[in-house]
Amino acid sequence: MRSFLGRDILSLKDFEREEFFHVFEVADHLAPHARDRRNGDLLREKTLVTAFYQPSTRTRLATEGAMHRLGGHVCGFSDAKMTRAGDFYQESIKDTVHMLEFYGDVIAMRHFQQGAPAEAARWASVPVINCGDGWGEHPTQVLTDLYTIWHEKGTLDGLAVLCVGDMRMRTMHSILYAMSQFDMEALIVCPPEMSLLPEFKSELDARSVSYREVESVDKCIAEADVIYMEPVVQADYTKGRDERGGEVATTPEAYRVTRQLLRDKAKSDSIVLHSLPRMDELPVDVDDTHHARYWIEAYNGVVMRMALLALVLGGVE
Repeated sequence: MRSFLGRDILSLKDFEREEFFHVFEVADHLAPHARDRRNGDLLREKTLVTAFYQPSTRTRLATEGAMHRLGGHVCGFSDAKMTRAGDFYQESIKDTVHMLEFYGDVIAMRHFQQGAPAEAARWASVPVINCGDGWGEHPTQVLTDLYTIWHEKGTLDGLAVLCVGDMRMRTMHSILYAMSQFDMEALIVCPPEMSLLPEFKSELDARSVSYREVESVDKCIAEADVIYMEPVVQADYTKGRDERGGEVATTPEAYRVTRQLLRDKAKSDSIVLHSLPRMDELPVDVDDTHHARYWIEAYNGVVMRMALLALVLGGVE
């Protein structure tokens, strides 16, 4: 297995099966810091730089919180409009990263341009962690999701995962890439205009990912061990910020998971994951069911990012 020391975390295409489990084991080792709400000193001499060109609640704060839990330091920006990269000068990623690498030991980047963190990694002398790049990938979120599934189900093999939402989403890309390393089947439910792109299907086929496209949730939810959701009422992820204008569309029933549907058709031990924020595709009354795991998933986001920061910065091997 390759070392994580100094390694960029850009894509789950790069992850091998044993690497997933190694990250999970490190996360388990560090989890007591998050569980007990206490800060350690593992990364006391390290600084995280956050470069968030796109809005974020969970990813940015979980990453920063993870660094604090490990005793490290944090600096950075959460609004590119308040930097020279987002004002009149429109400073390039190359120039920005050449500067940021002097301010810390690892850079966590979210960007509206697909491939931007990979471009940053070309120029940075410190590790770069992709915290979501346009419609590209979101490896830290999906590592969190898989860690949650592994804890809840005790395995990542032999599971059917119902993927509901916009298949252009970066989370959907990352989880389907990751499935190539496990005995999983993906049940794909999405509107036709948000379906898997032909070139992405070719990649999945080349990686021997098992998937089926189904027209609605109710036709396959009975098969699912995991229900993995994203909205179909979506922001434009190619923008730095997408403000809401006018009325917002409602989610068609084919792409909603309701309390009644879970009661009537889902497996009794199926779990629902959602990276959040949600729209009307996942009503709030599902929160009170035994299927809901998205709050545990959010908590695990801190634990997973603690593991990744500790690994790439040499706090653990």
